[in-house]
Amino acid sequence: MKNLFIILAFCLSLQAIQIKELPIVFDKIRVDLTKEYIKKHYGFKVDNINIVPKMIVIHHTAVNNLKRSYKRFYPSRLLSDRKDIAKASNLNVSAHFLVARDGTIYSLMPETFMARHVIGLNYSSIGIENVGGQRKNDSLTKEQLKSNVELINYLKAKYKTIKYLIAHSEYRKYKKHELWLEKDKKYETIKNDPHKVFMKALRKKIKDLKN
Repeated sequence: MKNLFIILAFCLSLQAIQIKELPIVFDKIRVDLTKEYIKKHYGFKVDNINIVPKMIVIHHTAVNNLKRSYKRFYPSRLLSDRKDIAKASNLNVSAHFLVARDGTIYSLMPETFMARHVIGLNYSSIGIENVGGQRKNDSLTKEQLKSNVELINYLKAKYKTIKYLIAHSEYRKYKKHELWLEKDKKYETIKNDPHKVFMKALRKKIKDLKN
């Protein structure tokens, strides 16, 4: 009986999650650039950009404004100020979800389309961006933590293939992992998002995913 109550409570929590649609541009240009990225960096010639989610990667935008954060992901082509990764591809960076400072969850793109959000692991991961994290003392909010927990629980219940939860800053640890696909050994950036305090708090709430 106790287990039944736990299952019912979990199902109710899934029903209660609120996700608003805030789509980025996903035109033929973006699809074609994604296919090119997959071929160049992962060695696959594909007919579509679908993925099987096996990992969730947590990010912060380093911009304390929802509208400005969203504008970074919106166009298909990479913005001109991203010279650090422009040589790798003209495909714009993106994520599947964007979580505002007040905890509102926005869906930016289909969950099973590949997004450019983490080197080497895009082809198997769902990206969650959190608005903020601009400075070391600019912690993400309690509302964002709560929403991240709800969203992760929703995703891992929906996709039984999800087994991993990592911070963007941890991606290089996966270079010898079976999910790592990057062909260009020189394509690497140093990331610090999200703050360690946020990730530690998140992992206290999510204990059944590997890192």
